[in-house]
Amino acid sequence: MSAAPTNGGPSRGGRSGLLRQFGLLLLWVGLALLLRWVVIEPRWIPSGSMLPTLQLNDRVLVEKLRARLHRPLPVGTIVVFHPPEALLAAGYDPDAALIKRVVGAAGDRIAVHDGQLIRNGQPVPEPWRAEPIAYELATLAVPPDCLLVLGDNRNASLDSHLWGPLPADHVIGTAVFRYWPWNQLGPIRFSPSGAMG
Repeated sequence: MSAAPTNGGPSRGGRSGLLRQFGLLLLWVGLALLLRWVVIEPRWIPSGSMLPTLQLNDRVLVEKLRARLHRPLPVGTIVVFHPPEALLAAGYDPDAALIKRVVGAAGDRIAVHDGQLIRNGQPVPEPWRAEPIAYELATLAVPPDCLLVLGDNRNASLDSHLWGPLPADHVIGTAVFRYWPWNQLGPIRFSPSGAMG
């Protein structure tokens, strides 16, 4: 004669397994959210201001640790940042994110003259640029705790040549990897400090 099953035995075990799986799912969701908030997050390119380096609607991963730890950002780095005060005053959404290239760090003297970017008195090679820069920028010393940022599409970019230096604490992170479109999949390479491209 077989023993009678104890009340609720199988269902209690099933319920316990489901609770355990739900707890693991919550843990993974929490870790994913923490990773996105602290370490890396996806962004998309909303304009053509970074052509030809980044195309409209490209998807990139933005590394956030360097900015959170207040580490120096080398010239040539592509940064994602919150709008500066001048753009907020013009009606920009404070939660918006813009993307540009660092062309000058604190202490650098930056100018644009005769269609050429000048850093600390030296022309900056930009072999990727399709045309000369169509504006002049009088020599500007980048203040402490600030960056000068320009779009790679120099003549169609709302950037530091119009609104001035970017406070470094506005930086969200650095664009490090393009994951869309698939045929452009790969790291976003930064050039040496003497050149950008």
